[in-house]
Amino acid sequence: MNEPEDLPVEVSPFQAQGRLGGFLVSGRWPANTVEWARFLLLAVRMATVPGMLPTSTVFRVREELPDEPVPGAVGLVLAEGPVLGENAVSPGQFARHQPPGLIVLHPPNEIRPSLPDSDDVAAGCVLLPGIPHLGLEHRAAWVEADRRGNITRMVSRAGIDPYEDADTAVLALFVAA
Repeated sequence: MNEPEDLPVEVSPFQAQGRLGGFLVSGRWPANTVEWARFLLLAVRMATVPGMLPTSTVFRVREELPDEPVPGAVGLVLAEGPVLGENAVSPGQFARHQPPGLIVLHPPNEIRPSLPDSDDVAAGCVLLPGIPHLGLEHRAAWVEADRRGNITRMVSRAGIDPYEDADTAVLALFVAA
């Protein structure tokens, strides 16, 4: 019999109106920050596809299953809206029902690559909010990758101060009450 950690984390991106609408997660949820960084790598690679992600977009981890889920589905990571502009996610939007994770994806035209000789690089950040006063640390991962699949940056950390990084600060603002 398979132990839970032996089950793979399966991720299926899906489109909504021709744009990246989110991801269906099957098998099991990522168990740690490193596995969330691997999930983020796939998401960032999707953000490099031309037209798939028009602007920097926030995604929310939802443990609820879709209607008529596929066998083995454990939940969804859904696009909630752009970071800026019309229909943007607002500060405190997720404060009432804090999600287990928030992700921001940036398409290539929205970021400056960390390596000067890189082009068509997309980036992303996942924030896994903790409850510091109960000893549960905030965790995060950051990824940059180009459309050829080359990883130009991949970092995962526990015990972060969300306000030390622009992406984690913005995501923390969305879950702050």
